[in-house]
Amino acid sequence: MFGIGMPELIVILVVALIIIGPKKLPDIARAMGKGLSEFRRAADDVKQNLGVDEIKDDMNDIKDSLLYGKDSEKDTSSEKEDKKL
Repeated sequence: MFGIGMPELIVILVVALIIIGPKKLPDIARAMGKGLSEFRRAADDVKQNLGVDEIKDDMNDIKDSLLYGKDSEKDTSSEKEDKKL
């Protein structure tokens, strides 16, 4: 998590508690949590709209075919022929 260990996290929380105060800290933490969840949802929507996962899978197939001489379509058809024999 960003290279932040437990001691650093405790120092950050103590400073936030001193600066913000104990009454407002839960409200701010809740607002930050909601903001992060909305950001994640928006990022997932963008990934889905752009088809990042599909492009990544296609690139992995191309990489495998170039590096190892594997072709996913040919492998499945040759496996079916081998099972018939």
